[in-house]
Amino acid sequence: MRCDGMCKGQLDSGSIRRPVVSPWCHSPWKRAFDLTGSLLLLIVLSPLMVLLALAVKLTSPGPVFFRQRRPGKDGREFAILKFRTMLNSRERAGPLLTRAADPRVTSFGRFMRKWKLDELPQLLNVLRGEMSFVGPRPQPTSLWSRPSIAGDAAHVLSVCPGITSQATLNFRNEEELLAPLSFEEVEDVYMQTLMPIKLRMELEYLERATFESDLRIILQTAVRVFKREEQKNDALIKRLLPAINGRDGTHPQKAQTFLQPRGQEQYAPVVEESD
Repeated sequence: MRCDGMCKGQLDSGSIRRPVVSPWCHSPWKRAFDLTGSLLLLIVLSPLMVLLALAVKLTSPGPVFFRQRRPGKDGREFAILKFRTMLNSRERAGPLLTRAADPRVTSFGRFMRKWKLDELPQLLNVLRGEMSFVGPRPQPTSLWSRPSIAGDAAHVLSVCPGITSQATLNFRNEEELLAPLSFEEVEDVYMQTLMPIKLRMELEYLERATFESDLRIILQTAVRVFKREEQKNDALIKRLLPAINGRDGTHPQKAQTFLQPRGQEQYAPVVEESD
């Protein structure tokens, strides 16, 4: 299902009030920063990207790149690029979301995911103006169709999506959080618990975004890639998700009371600590 009509309809609807969005999010200086940075990084990292492409081709049959249509700014869809990390098999397509130890992920794909090397082709998305270095992470189109998140989704889709974001930092170990769940449970738990929290974090970024905050998020992202131990944020987020971490001993499908989105006051300390 294409997102263009639905998302544009939500964005144009008079019943949905846009929150305050920082001028930086639409600034030509932000685009200039993205254009210059992506071009320089593509030149510097091109030898590494060629080696990664060869390794993907030699270690698993199938295409080098993973392409998926995702809604970008104003709901316009684009093809996000990544190095393929999963088996190229329609029979084992499974859910849209992945978790730790996902059997669909190849051994080399697991290595790339650990160090975020599979994300490098998104520099091409940034160069083409489809993405920014910092902005709300683009989600698969089908995840935006849920009525429960329509309002927040419309606001988030009013800006260019990013390679990294504040929510990305706070949920750095998302796949590990989802690991205890079955394939059938992953998407429901993600949409009912994680997605609403992440959307609110993205909206907070949009209101306060500046050049300095973008630089800080980029530097923090780089640090977290190489600093593997659990952060304070991870422990705080686990406390928000007792149905996932099993702290109360209940099965995720039977713990519906824990699958409701937490309020602003409960996740705000996570955002403040990370900033």
